[in-house]
Amino acid sequence: MKSKQLDHLFQAYISAFKHYDLSAVQACYQLPCTLHTPDKIAYIANNVSFKQEFDDIFTVLRHANTENIIATKATYSLGIDDTIDVCIDWAFIDKSKEVFADFCAFYHLVKVAEQYKIISVVSHDLSNSVALTFDLAITN
Repeated sequence: MKSKQLDHLFQAYISAFKHYDLSAVQACYQLPCTLHTPDKIAYIANNVSFKQEFDDIFTVLRHANTENIIATKATYSLGIDDTIDVCIDWAFIDKSKEVFADFCAFYHLVKVAEQYKIISVVSHDLSNSVALTFDLAITN
């Protein structure tokens, strides 16, 4: 059951990114949330800061001519109090079918109204990927 919920969440997440759909991406998150990259930490407290942060992300993806986003590996572990940790290795593909970005992202999820929502994402080089307890097949 959990893997179905996670697959559904991340299918929606990928679709939202592919279509630059701010409201669909935001539906995957619980505010406040944090986004961590090697370059910065963004604390997103409200709709305004969410829009600013993701408008910037979408601008980068548009300029890179993103055509596809693939989860090359995904695993998860169950936490306490309806939390889940997920580690996904991502490949972002451009219109020339070349990988222009690949990295791992570690997601911390919390259950809100019977749905899992992202409250924290830590993105790093693939060498930091972690294999968690259960495999997760994310269908694209």
